[in-house]
Amino acid sequence: MSTAKKSSTATVEPADSHDLIRVHGARVNNLRDVSVELPKRRLTVFTGVSGSGKSSLVFGTIAAESQRLINETYSAFVQGFMPSQSRPDVDVLEGLTTAILVDQSRLGADPRSTVGTVTDANAMLRILFSRLGDPHIGSSQAFSFNVASISGSGAVAVEKHGVTVKERRSFTITGGMCPNCEGKGTVNDIDLTQLYDENKSLDEGPFTIPGYSMDGWMGRIYKGSGFFDPAKPIKKYTKKQLADLLYKEPTKIKVDGINLTYEGLIPKIRKSMLSKDVEALQPHVRAFVERAVTFGTCPDCDGTRLSAEARSSKIDGTSIADACAMQITDLAEWVKGIEDPSVAPLLESLRKTLDSFVEIGLGYLSLSRPSGTLSGGEAQRVKMIRHLGSSLTDVTYVFDEPTAGLHPHDIQRMNDLLLRLRDKGNTVLVVEHKPETIAIADHIVDLGPAAGSKGGTICFEGSVDGLRASDTVTGRHFDDRAAVKDTVRKSDGALKIRGATANNLREVDVDIPLGVLVAITGVAGSGKSSLVHGSIPIDEGVISIDQAPIKGSRRSNPATYTGLLDHIRKAFAKATGAKPALFSANSEGACPNCNGAGVVYTDLAMMAGVSTVCEVCEGKRFMAEVLEYTFAGKNISEVLSMPVDEAREFFGDGEARTPAAHKILTHLTEVGLGYLTIGQPLTTLSGGERQRLKLATHMSDKGGVYILDEPTTGLHLADVEQLLGLLDRLVDAGKSVIVVEHHQAVMAHADWIIDLGPGAGHDGGQIVFEGTPADLVAARSTLTGEHLADYVGA
Repeated sequence: MSTAKKSSTATVEPADSHDLIRVHGARVNNLRDVSVELPKRRLTVFTGVSGSGKSSLVFGTIAAESQRLINETYSAFVQGFMPSQSRPDVDVLEGLTTAILVDQSRLGADPRSTVGTVTDANAMLRILFSRLGDPHIGSSQAFSFNVASISGSGAVAVEKHGVTVKERRSFTITGGMCPNCEGKGTVNDIDLTQLYDENKSLDEGPFTIPGYSMDGWMGRIYKGSGFFDPAKPIKKYTKKQLADLLYKEPTKIKVDGINLTYEGLIPKIRKSMLSKDVEALQPHVRAFVERAVTFGTCPDCDGTRLSAEARSSKIDGTSIADACAMQITDLAEWVKGIEDPSVAPLLESLRKTLDSFVEIGLGYLSLSRPSGTLSGGEAQRVKMIRHLGSSLTDVTYVFDEPTAGLHPHDIQRMNDLLLRLRDKGNTVLVVEHKPETIAIADHIVDLGPAAGSKGGTICFEGSVDGLRASDTVTGRHFDDRAAVKDTVRKSDGALKIRGATANNLREVDVDIPLGVLVAITGVAGSGKSSLVHGSIPIDEGVISIDQAPIKGSRRSNPATYTGLLDHIRKAFAKATGAKPALFSANSEGACPNCNGAGVVYTDLAMMAGVSTVCEVCEGKRFMAEVLEYTFAGKNISEVLSMPVDEAREFFGDGEARTPAAHKILTHLTEVGLGYLTIGQPLTTLSGGERQRLKLATHMSDKGGVYILDEPTTGLHLADVEQLLGLLDRLVDAGKSVIVVEHHQAVMAHADWIIDLGPGAGHDGGQIVFEGTPADLVAARSTLTGEHLADYVGA
């Protein structure tokens, strides 16, 4: 077999020349004509202070354009069902590949969504039980808590040989849903005394339910229904009248010649409030639900969500409910013990999925865990599971701080996964602050030099060694290490927790010192959040600031969220004699053309909608007459376009002195948000910025105990120092600060450490160390102790 001789000058195929992703002239958000070339099939890490433009470049430009181009390959019909995206503001984007985003957005908090349903592990388990379960009860949907069992029969008209004949048909669907709780695992009981004042009649407005006023349509329906006398107090109703008021099914009625639907209070509340996730409700509605409704485990299914029939079918004595309740590490072992050639491919796929959970550090979860209870970091790792075993190559994977919520012990494991994805021939783009992950990068892009309008430029491109030697903020702080404090503060009391058993905690007794900075540490899944959020009573003295996302539209901004705008409106009204409502773009002062949005949005069906700056107000959001009113020489639009630092000076002294506004702006500066524009939409803020905004709003609260859940998430190395100063100021002001944290700088800076472990899930849930950071470093008795000792160089 002859072989052709290689030519001395190897020819380069044109296809092999596309080894770079080229971005030229990117102007998304705060990016200032950014141009960058990223190597393909390499791991590129994007660094820079919070708000410097990392997410705008990676997510808002590269990933957004890749997804838009992929969506355009579908038919117009399919595109009509997909979110429409406009082309990012960039001159040139070349060399893009298919982008897969793995971000930190929480998984949907639907009451029926679990870890098993979002990863397809449940679907595979259901098929397994429908094939091997004894007794056999039906298809895979007989094991699904989202499918109800229903049956029916009746006559149907069938055309046969040109003649219509009637035939009797019946059907049965066997589902696995528990009929009592409808597959939610919990049942709710409504306290009737919280719904109405029984001493009042309908005429007097008896309802204490938010939005149930007797002045509008609600009053017309209930008073005009004819079911009761509107002037009669509710306590004098007959049994039938009370049943009609509370439980009557939807009934058509006529009031003043208008066709309306009457429905009892209980079914109405269940549909409008209890069918939604409690956390997603508006604050005043949530307060009502928490006051009037008690949630308990369903007594029929014992919280498993499944019907008795679905729980009766077993494999080796284990039902599907038992399997889903197992810790995933145990479930993986149980599945390995099943051998049946008829379902071999299914078992292989299920084993791979469960092994991915363990490998990624989520083996402590169970498949029955509600997906809405996962932290942002856990949610991101759950999304990674479906990509780990993928055979796709030449794909761009985009990660947003994959180490968020990870103990130093687990970061090495995450690094190995990122390198594995790269080594399969993929391009991996990572936005990250942790030096451990920055250190494994093939290529680094550092944005800055500062945040907001002072950022948006490329400060450095190159290797890790080059970053260390560079004079950028990231380079200067790359090797920063906080030292363990020589002296620690003395506590002035203790918060006593006795017999804590929330989730995986095992009868934990602990005294949390008050008046000092306490760090709660331990590997992910060891029970930290269960101890802090599940065992410390949230009363008026305790302020808990978690990582739940801020809910807000593009009309919401730092001024509206913090209550700052109320003080500004009052100051303008007092100075000008106009109504306060005129100085709100969401109220009377709004530009009539764009309704105060500043842009006019045109919906183009399956194509990306176009938003153009409003021609009438030129994006200022207010009517021209409103802008004529000035306060200390500035109109309302000019004030809202000020950065926090500038606004703080403006309201601090002189003609514009407004102490209430100045206080809120000072808090925003203290949490490191001085660069934000006070009228900037919340939708443009990064995750770290949102959490610090939430912290700023609570700083003037009267509480004595602050609970913070990983406040360093999304913080640059340089910003961690500022955060530590803020925590110190809170403690020095007489507050007690309890921080759930993985960052070694916070651990080293704490006065007291409570370490949970030794492992995750049922291997954790115990206190493995209590004492000062210096004692933990000296003992090296736990995983946290070992990593903290390495960090401080002990």
